[in-house]
Amino acid sequence: MLPTGARGPKVVAFGGGHGLYATLSALRHVTGNLTAVVTVADDGGSSGRLRSELGILPPGDLRMALSALCDDGEWGQMWRDVLQHRYATDGPLNNHATGNLLIASVWNLLGDNAEGLDFVGRLLGVHGRVLPMSDVPMEIEADVHDNGLKKIVRGQSKVAIAPGRVEKVRLFPTDATAHPAVLDAIADADWAVFGPGSWYTSVIPHLMLPDIRRALAESSAKTLLALNLTSDEETSDMCHADHIKSFIGHSAGLRPDVVIADPTAIDDLTKLDDSVTAIDASLILRQIHTLDDPGVHDPLRFAAALRDAFEGTIGDLADKR
Repeated sequence: MLPTGARGPKVVAFGGGHGLYATLSALRHVTGNLTAVVTVADDGGSSGRLRSELGILPPGDLRMALSALCDDGEWGQMWRDVLQHRYATDGPLNNHATGNLLIASVWNLLGDNAEGLDFVGRLLGVHGRVLPMSDVPMEIEADVHDNGLKKIVRGQSKVAIAPGRVEKVRLFPTDATAHPAVLDAIADADWAVFGPGSWYTSVIPHLMLPDIRRALAESSAKTLLALNLTSDEETSDMCHADHIKSFIGHSAGLRPDVVIADPTAIDDLTKLDDSVTAIDASLILRQIHTLDDPGVHDPLRFAAALRDAFEGTIGDLADKR
């Protein structure tokens, strides 16, 4: 649960993996009222093995989110390192992350996904709360066009590296629902933050659940979209403006109120500006990458951009849905 008396706007951040890690590493400097909502479709590596062997949610992206929110003191930072530690052996433990095994153990003992994550969060002294998108492990299926041919690719790990252009994604099981605590967090939020991250396997899946879309539409929360610093296999032929169109297309019309982008990463600033203007949103341009790597987010720079968005528009934006 969120700490009593936590300050700052109430923010729900959606994503998974390294993208959500970057967002949470920045947001923790902006607010104490922070809920991370994490995708549960990972089927590769340590997470995929535990998911298959134990029938649990894939813990890896949840572990990453918890790590990003660990306390800055010696206790929190030591536990962050423990969570992220991976075994290198010739046996069955090879490449398993300690945090994945810890989360799986707590789930097995408590029998509740959210309660288990809250328990691990208290152990780590995390700033905020981490929740799974759903209590049901999900599968991603995508329509991919490659050299004029359409193919169907199933599985998060395969979609993430499939050559070609992803046209549409689907989630299975089709009747999966969002975790109730996620819907409560959205209803109470001031801001819903999407991105950065792997577009079709970490960001878009949240918009595929009808009850999450419905909760966002009914909430008074404003929506912020943080665009990626680099392209990946999923979006290699997409420009930044295409991400705006894709977001709206997969969200049944939900539009970002604010878009944050690093000007050094934008392929076509005019096209992006036109795209943002067309939906009557605000575009915030800030250099949010680290000084030595244009593909890595700087937590403090990113935090400053998020603070500008929250303080400059919160309470002032009209409801544009």
